[in-house]
Amino acid sequence: MKSMKPVLFTFGALFIIILLIPTLLVTPFMDQSKGKLGKELSVAKSETPVLAESSVSVPVYRSQLEKTENIPLEEYVIGVVASEMPAEFETEALKSQALAARTYITKRLINNETLGTPKGSGSIVTDTQGHQVYKSPQELKALWGDDYTWKMEKITEAVAATQGKILTYENQPIDASFFSTSNGFTENSEAYWQEAIPYLKSVESPWDEKSPKFYDQMVISIKEFENKLGVNIDKSIGKITALTPGKRVAKVEVGGKEFTGREVRDALGLKSSDFTWEIKDDSVVIETKGFGHGVGLSQYGANFMAEDGKKYTEIVAHYYKGTKVSAAEPFLTKYTASK
Repeated sequence: MKSMKPVLFTFGALFIIILLIPTLLVTPFMDQSKGKLGKELSVAKSETPVLAESSVSVPVYRSQLEKTENIPLEEYVIGVVASEMPAEFETEALKSQALAARTYITKRLINNETLGTPKGSGSIVTDTQGHQVYKSPQELKALWGDDYTWKMEKITEAVAATQGKILTYENQPIDASFFSTSNGFTENSEAYWQEAIPYLKSVESPWDEKSPKFYDQMVISIKEFENKLGVNIDKSIGKITALTPGKRVAKVEVGGKEFTGREVRDALGLKSSDFTWEIKDDSVVIETKGFGHGVGLSQYGANFMAEDGKKYTEIVAHYYKGTKVSAAEPFLTKYTASK
């Protein structure tokens, strides 16, 4: 009878090798003294944003339903970002939009601002462009269809990454105005509205020229042009007499009358108050640069900055001069205590 020792030895060796395989596979990726692999996995997991429940609700007037709904703050911010900025934009741009949206609503809440809301509705904002556009998850699902899941996840991540943060100037929430596309410059607040706000000053935004909304052209009949502005024009349409700091029309003479660039933009429904025009046959051809009022954060500018590697903190610092990213909690705590 042959000895069993070689056989037992062989099985024993195989058993030890099987036990060692997992260790051998992991060892090259580990720092044995610090447990590097485990640490990296832990850090990666901890960096995944988790949206915490909000103790503050926003009374929003739902224009289609004609009633006011109380929406948790961060859910409201998600609905605003999803409605105001394309989900296809860079994450850092979405973060800057989330910060602006949260700042805007925080300021209205603590000041109990109700301008532009239906009287007696108990709302602070509407869900329209008059304030910030807001859509519910159900509305977004109907709008996005099969893209709903990835778009909502991306926007929620951006909102969660900025949760609890707002923009302040001299320790107060700012007027975080924003718009689509500049003409290459943002605008001084007093050039479009009446109030001069120190952090809403004209800055260069050269990236916007790449925006699909940078140029626009409108062709309008001379008769309609005259009716909308209340003027009579002959062969000459008039001339621009002054520009704003943001290179938009400040003053223009038309048919013996003087208008501001904003008055012309509003009357004719132009995309921007940076316009030029000429008469062709029986029509007026108007070309504009940019889309929106031009004050504050340029959304397309923010996206192109993000594509260039800028973080959201750098983006908001560029468009809102002298502001700081601050905690919203002290302001929201005062708001809830006053209710």
